Amino acid sequence: MDKITQQRIQKLHPKVREEVIKIIEDCDKELTGRAKIRITQGFRTFDEQDQLYTIGRTKPGKKVTNAKAGQSIHNYGLAVDICLIIDGKTVSWDTAKDWDNDKVADWYECVKVFAKHGWSWGGNWKTFKDLPHFEKRSIKTKTSEIKTTWRNLIKLPKDKGGYIIF
Repeated sequence: MDKITQQRIQKLHPKVREEVIKIIEDCDKELTGRAKIRITQGFRTFDEQDQLYTIGRTKPGKKVTNAKAGQSIHNYGLAVDICLIIDGKTVSWDTAKDWDNDKVADWYECVKVFAKHGWSWGGNWKTFKDLPHFEKRSIKTKTSEIKTTWRNLIKLPKDKGGYIIF
């Protein structure tokens, strides 16, 4: 696991950090060739989310999100975006390339690993597909299990570090 990924994991919600480390390790085991996984985005502040939301609206560029501040699972430290690093230096978002020549695209090997760990993939969304995006499907509170929708998460109390309590 590279240093950038390690740093981004440390900003995720404390209760998912070990889980994400395991997911990355499992992905890297599956990717037996030249590709390794890197987290490109993890936790995102409400301000950062609002800045992204303006792209393609009030700022130039193509829209990159439909989520305003508080409406992204990144805002709760429960989502990551990934890319593949080829030969330790080249960044790739190619979802079709099979760098390890095992007849399965490396990207989809990672999709399967995330799914095995209970994370959903933005590539399965009906609209505004987000291929680099993965998010935790649900969290267990002291009294129940809740889906990780922003409408559920925004209601939860936060600790002194600003992370939701569950």
